[in-house]
Amino acid sequence: MELERRHLLQAMGFLGLGTVASVPAFAAPLTDYPFTLGVAAGDPWPDGFVIWTRLAPHPLQPGSGMPPAIYPVRWEVADDERFRNIIRRGTSDALPELGHSVHVELEGLDPARPYWYRFLIDGHASPIGKVRTAPLAMAAVERMRIGVAGCQNYEHGFFTAYRYMAGEDFDAIFHYGDYIYEGAAGKRGDIPVVREHVGPEPVRIDDYRMRYALYKLDPDLQAAHASAAFLMTYDDHEIDNNWAADKDQDGTDPAVFLIRRFAAMQAWYENMPVRRAQFPKNGAIQMYRRLDYGNLLRVHLLDTRQYRDDQICTKADEKNCRDPKLLQTGQILGDRQQAWLGNGLDPARGWNLIAQQVVVMPYERIDESGEIAGGGDSWLGYPESRRRLVRAIEDKKLSNVIIATGDVHQNIVGYIPAKDEEPERNQVATEFVCTSISSLGDGQDVKVRKPDFRPIIARNPNLLFANGQRGYHAFTVEPKAWRTDVMKVDKVSDHTGALSRLASFTVEAGSPLASQG
Repeated sequence: MELERRHLLQAMGFLGLGTVASVPAFAAPLTDYPFTLGVAAGDPWPDGFVIWTRLAPHPLQPGSGMPPAIYPVRWEVADDERFRNIIRRGTSDALPELGHSVHVELEGLDPARPYWYRFLIDGHASPIGKVRTAPLAMAAVERMRIGVAGCQNYEHGFFTAYRYMAGEDFDAIFHYGDYIYEGAAGKRGDIPVVREHVGPEPVRIDDYRMRYALYKLDPDLQAAHASAAFLMTYDDHEIDNNWAADKDQDGTDPAVFLIRRFAAMQAWYENMPVRRAQFPKNGAIQMYRRLDYGNLLRVHLLDTRQYRDDQICTKADEKNCRDPKLLQTGQILGDRQQAWLGNGLDPARGWNLIAQQVVVMPYERIDESGEIAGGGDSWLGYPESRRRLVRAIEDKKLSNVIIATGDVHQNIVGYIPAKDEEPERNQVATEFVCTSISSLGDGQDVKVRKPDFRPIIARNPNLLFANGQRGYHAFTVEPKAWRTDVMKVDKVSDHTGALSRLASFTVEAGSPLASQG
């Protein structure tokens, strides 16, 4: 077992960090329930998907209450929810070096159908999760549904929206990032603290592991994970607010910040249902990737953090940012990822979904104080990157591109214009910016001041809609039309938030423009 463990860690690049200390190959049975953080699945292919869990009998203690030993975890996959017909079973080692997480990559399954899975160890059974495989490549697909969510600040509110998402029967859920927030416990600003973080601001890997454990203890988040495959990305708060490549917002020596960044990236991998290809190696992580759903949809998952130039300075006294004179030279994706995206946009699919983190469209937004805000931490600060994206869409004569975004804790619907100076003309794609799960608390309706969203629409002719309440988006994708339902939870300050549909938009096939209603 020790040799197998070393081969596994070496294959994942883990041993490149130094010698791995010897740990017991066999350990005492676990007496306390170890599946406190639930289960999850992700990245479905036509023949399989990833299933995940993490052993944590005491999740908020150092080491999550696990001895530093290897634990073999059994797993089962069935084609019925009662597990009367188990079609795959096996054992995967939960290693202390990887936070006792378990990632199993299933293959050889049938396409376009649901499966159920669970984990077992020492007489304990995990919750049961459900996941669907993707359709075969270029198979005819008549309909699928995708949820969109992110920005889930534990201190700002409850994750009520996830409870409703768990009942939606989505084929997949795109998470745009800010799965955790890295701030220390306690009130900052004027947002009420509903429940407090545990521990200091994460810097070491054990700190990040505890922060993920705190978030994953939430029952509504666990229910959503158990209901469908998640398509995971990250934004800034998984590491540090407004980080860019090897720079943080405090001006830390890049060599020092990269140590923290690598610890955070490993913790992200340990807690996400992603494939071994996403394990961080040599100080970096391969996060951007594609998923196809037959002839209907290609999903491009982007990384707008790891390869970007530093954010542009938006205030005269701002430090640790890029000189505004260099606005036109900055990149948000980097050359390699930008070329990968352009080459992969597929005219043969019904739709191309660019699933990413920060707002692409040119716009002037209103921040939480009610002031007009700049766009340093968005594609507005990287106009050449947006021009290259527009050129890639125009070169392939695409009218089937949808962009899904988060980050700003607001619902915004608008267009990507061919030219920034003509935002009301020649739009090439529709962008749906999804609000937060809980960040910034209950939020406010479009007609309530601070912020008042009416001026933002008036100042931006490429915008259709803006709103500051909490919730998620629900995409219904069909060959002839793309429908986005903006779902609202009226409050997150307690558990009683009610769900309603705030607005709906439809994009007809052959046109990049959305209509409301």
